[in-house]
Amino acid sequence: MATHGSAIKRHRQSEKRRLRNRSVKSAARSAVKDLRKAVEAKNREEAVNLFKKASSVLDMAVTKGVLHRNNASRRISRLSAAINSIPQG
Repeated sequence: MATHGSAIKRHRQSEKRRLRNRSVKSAARSAVKDLRKAVEAKNREEAVNLFKKASSVLDMAVTKGVLHRNNASRRISRLSAAINSIPQG
């Protein structure tokens, strides 16, 4: 464990950030998982609603610095493609 003041402060800061990042990542994973379940059930209407939430959560993770913007864009694109694979009707 660090002994000088600045290292102790950095440790406190990194611990706070780690917990915040874990929370944001967990929310993103949960939103994507819920959407994937709706796609598997071929429930297009529910999937579209969940897609709005999931894309919002992924974009928020980018602004928080938890995900890279290309990573979030790729995930959103793949989720969109999954929704579009559900037949309308």
